[in-house]
Amino acid sequence: MERAPLYDDVAPGPPDGAAWWVSTSDGLRIRVAHWPCEGARGTVLLYPGRTEYIEKYGSAAADLAARGYATLAIDWRGQGLSDRLTTDQMIGHVHLFANYQRDVAAMLQAAEALGVTRPLHLVAHSMGGCIGLRAAMEGLPVASCVFSGPMWGIQISTTLRPVAWSLSWGASLVGMGHTYAPGSTGDNYVLTEPFASNKLTNDAAMYQQMIDQARAHAELGLGGPSLRWLHQALRECLTLSRRLSPDLPCLTVMGEDEQIVDTARITQRMQNWPRSELHIVPGGRHEVLMDTADVRRDLFDRICALFDAQAGGQNPNRHRSSCSLSSTL
Repeated sequence: MERAPLYDDVAPGPPDGAAWWVSTSDGLRIRVAHWPCEGARGTVLLYPGRTEYIEKYGSAAADLAARGYATLAIDWRGQGLSDRLTTDQMIGHVHLFANYQRDVAAMLQAAEALGVTRPLHLVAHSMGGCIGLRAAMEGLPVASCVFSGPMWGIQISTTLRPVAWSLSWGASLVGMGHTYAPGSTGDNYVLTEPFASNKLTNDAAMYQQMIDQARAHAELGLGGPSLRWLHQALRECLTLSRRLSPDLPCLTVMGEDEQIVDTARITQRMQNWPRSELHIVPGGRHEVLMDTADVRRDLFDRICALFDAQAGGQNPNRHRSSCSLSSTL
């Protein structure tokens, strides 16, 4: 594999992180990054959400490392430094939602090439939670899975839902699927939305970190979704809602004040998932893994307790790992 950029200036991750270019089966170049951990008890496959990028999860990788876990993260096709799919670099687009599974396969090949520490565990946020759920259903080789505000449905009003379906479907039919979905633009959300009204986090410092990343490396940013992406996402969420959950231990966390994904779909699935737990963060918004220090500490303790349990017990060195570089503990 060829080395790729990893912007350490804005990614407060563990030491010795490195990024790599890998190729998908349909010929796209995507970026993965590995944050190793000396003496790790396993490696987390970290699936970001729509608009996100590897550097945004540097602090999460540090929190995982502090508890004894390495991290392998990915830029999905069409975002981060991975190949963009339209001439408009700011539109979030995909031709088929199933194509994200090609990225999953390339990431697993990278894990093999890098010789990452096993077992593997999944942490997947928002759109990454949708991609991760299908991957887990189809045999992703992980010992457990964690979902954060997973996109198992999209919050759309009952009145507008039929319109979203018909408009996104029709646009794809007439060759307009690459245009922005109604109400969205090419603007980077964190550069236009004030902290006071943002839907992502209650933590001003974390929100400022997102702003700093967007300003320092504009090429990482992404705007609104295309109509094609919207149609594909609606179809994928509906398809997955009709399938049984994978036979894996699962923890799902979501904010009490979630305004982006469909909380009813999350609750319904978790009520019917054996060996699972749904944890709701009081007052939390969409990105609870990037909330206040106290919330993050609690959530990463819960996450790594699940991972530790799959290894047959608690990790006695979880809070004094040699690869800890977390400022949130």
